[in-house]
Amino acid sequence: MRFCIQVVKQASVDIDGETVSSIGPGMLVLCGVGKDDDEAVADKMIAKLLKLRIFSDENGKTNLSLTDIGGEMLLVSQFTLYADCKHGNRPSFTDSMGPQRAEELYNYIADTIRPQVKKLGTGVFGADMQVSLINDGPFTVILDSAAI
Repeated sequence: MRFCIQVVKQASVDIDGETVSSIGPGMLVLCGVGKDDDEAVADKMIAKLLKLRIFSDENGKTNLSLTDIGGEMLLVSQFTLYADCKHGNRPSFTDSMGPQRAEELYNYIADTIRPQVKKLGTGVFGADMQVSLINDGPFTVILDSAAI
């Protein structure tokens, strides 16, 4: 499982010109599910995500988590985080989980996070989405389940 985490001042998801979700200050999390992932992997990733100290304290040091600042989260599915570009110039996505099970895990992740944050916005799994954000910093972190 891979999360691309961006500290944002605001972020939103539009589908067909209509905003389906938006947040204020917090984090945008692009979520890629790998073919071998399951709920146990998701639980570890969620725990790490919610404890990441990537927000500035009163001294400008990154010492605070999303819950410490009362921030919001926008969670967007993104299978392309599993792009394999080793061979040729066209990415392969064979390491991504199939859509049915990936959607189940994405929903599990959202349902697990929702009660733990001030506000959780989500994209629509499999939809053609336009994601807008104002990156704060910019500050972007990649969290990979293979490394935790």
